[in-house]
Amino acid sequence: MAEPTIRIEVVYAAVDRQELLALDVPVGTTVRAGATMSGLGERFSEVDIEGCQLGIFGKVVDDPDRRELAAGDRVEIYRPLLADPKEVRRLRALKAASLRKAQKPI
Repeated sequence: MAEPTIRIEVVYAAVDRQELLALDVPVGTTVRAGATMSGLGERFSEVDIEGCQLGIFGKVVDDPDRRELAAGDRVEIYRPLLADPKEVRRLRALKAASLRKAQKPI
């Protein structure tokens, strides 16, 4: 008898393109194993499936090597951040404030 499977999706978004794959995996497959089975690590050279953060429907999974997938889960492979979003907002606010100050009439 065939091993029971569930249908999941795995998605990765690079800077210039994105891919979403649907695949059937054995019941009991972990989040990281599902991401590996997708083959996206081979399609995108910058992806390190073993070291990157993974999530399900926008929520980071704390232990993707232990968390088992459920039918219909969408595994998301996250890229490392190039800059801290809070720092970027802070710098943008400083720049806007200095521009406003420079535009005020004397």
